[in-house]
Amino acid sequence: MTTSNERPPIAAILALGLTQIIGYGTLYYSFSILAPDMARDLNWSSEWIFGALSAALLIGGLAAPTMGKWIDRFGAGRIMTAGSAIAAAALTACAFAPGKVAFVAALIAIETASNLVQYGAAFALLVQIRPKVAQRSITYLTLIAGFASTIFWPITTALHTHLSWQNVYLIFAAINLLVCLPIHAWLSHSVSEIRKREKNEAPRHVEPSLPPSIRTPAFILMVMGFALESFVNAALLVHMVPVLSGLGLGAMAVMVGMLFGPSQVLSRFTNMVFGGGLSQLTLALISAVLLPAALVVLIVTAPSVLGALAFAVVFGLGSGLNSIVQGTLPLALFGSEGYGKRQGQVLAIRLMISSTAPFILAFMMENIGVSWSLSVAAVLGTVAVAAFFGIMRLMRPLTRPQPLLNGR
Repeated sequence: MTTSNERPPIAAILALGLTQIIGYGTLYYSFSILAPDMARDLNWSSEWIFGALSAALLIGGLAAPTMGKWIDRFGAGRIMTAGSAIAAAALTACAFAPGKVAFVAALIAIETASNLVQYGAAFALLVQIRPKVAQRSITYLTLIAGFASTIFWPITTALHTHLSWQNVYLIFAAINLLVCLPIHAWLSHSVSEIRKREKNEAPRHVEPSLPPSIRTPAFILMVMGFALESFVNAALLVHMVPVLSGLGLGAMAVMVGMLFGPSQVLSRFTNMVFGGGLSQLTLALISAVLLPAALVVLIVTAPSVLGALAFAVVFGLGSGLNSIVQGTLPLALFGSEGYGKRQGQVLAIRLMISSTAPFILAFMMENIGVSWSLSVAAVLGTVAVAAFFGIMRLMRPLTRPQPLLNGR
């Protein structure tokens, strides 16, 4: 008989899926569409506007470890509820910012609030609701949230056709306040109710799969792998169209780039259906291999349109799978106790690395050309593969058959 502990909390996943779409759509994906008008109103260049975003991401990353501790201490539901209120206030402050300093301060508040309501906190909430099935729950959630850009790019564009960027941000603030905050408050209450209802069932926590002696080196390798993948992802996502154009694809660059989002969703769906028999470390390794492999395909085949299409699909598959294992691998290796704190530590390093990626790739493309820049990114992606292989090597003595004593 299947107990409630063995079933993913579907209502919570669907509710979180909606708030993740809104969270990523309003706090992240909308920025690139509104940025040109922001730059014009503030009398800044586009480079300075995106530089301000990078600085905000970096500062938000520095706050992530503290937020992770809060998630463990107070519960992810309460933190996400507060995060929705902060996000609404930050968007409002950005809309009414009288000058550059106030705008940057509000942007920092937006990116700090993002850490309280996006994947890191949402994954922790699913772990706290039902740890035993959290890996499946995270997969389902990322499948839903993968449509955030597909939904919010056209919504933002349509709103901005008729409204100023300030008014668009005010609408987004209202959505965070009136939709996301009540959902997060309900989920916070649900965690308490589930714990009361299931207190007589089997233990709720997930045990670590690693012995204490190798947890520290394994954690360092995992963070290194995730950070390098985030660097490659962030660099290519911001510059995908310029990169493809620089390789001679011209007008086809936009069409090729459009394949990336659907490929992300496809990888999550494929993992949901067929990935149940694979360990999370194996999935992390597959994800890490796909990113540099996609770059090699692009470098070798450029300016072939078919090669560029293959790149977009393979890169999207790797990126989509990566967003899952960033939540499930720490749970599988280190268990559910202290999950929020560990996620905060990982998120901080990832954001600090990825926030510099667009600038570094732009600098390299200007000085050494597109092909050599992609080659450097492919090498960094290969180092990420080596990091996950390193974790496998650490675990090998744990799975190696032990010799029988006295020949028995």
